[in-house]
Amino acid sequence: METQNYETRQFMIFNISELNQIDFNQVHETSQDTVRKSVDSTKTFVKWDGLIPQCVLDLQTKEGPYTYEEVVTILATDVWTNTNPISEV
Repeated sequence: METQNYETRQFMIFNISELNQIDFNQVHETSQDTVRKSVDSTKTFVKWDGLIPQCVLDLQTKEGPYTYEEVVTILATDVWTNTNPISEV
């Protein structure tokens, strides 16, 4: 099992349209199908330890990098967490 080292972990948010540019061998996510998406499905993010991977540096719509503490705060917003789910009938 991978050791979680949140002190060196970094996160980059970017538009979902650039997801195909990510080399999943360079980040902790495993595929396009396993990334978390914003509520409106327009944004996603990847995480890594150490130096920023080249595929992340090459993104045009990147926001960050963020620390673990910063991204936890961001992901708690209504952009990333549906705070008013519509109940299904």
